[in-house]
Amino acid sequence: MIPETFQVCYDKLWKLLSTRKMKKKDLQLKTKLSSAVIAKLGKGMPVHLNTLLKICSVLHCSLDDIVDVKATIPDLA
Repeated sequence: MIPETFQVCYDKLWKLLSTRKMKKKDLQLKTKLSSAVIAKLGKGMPVHLNTLLKICSVLHCSLDDIVDVKATIPDLA
């Protein structure tokens, strides 16, 4: 069996913030998330599902409006 890894992409979140004329700092203040969590999002790193749900609650959107998750199969060569 070939192991899968998952990659998260928050491009949809940044696009949504831009559409709403919000900055990352605005998101941080509204969600009361730490700057470290916002930095993780900015670097495309995984965060807890509860964090993403909190963002969805504040922005009144669904999970698929802010994140894409892609399965990748590592190159075995």
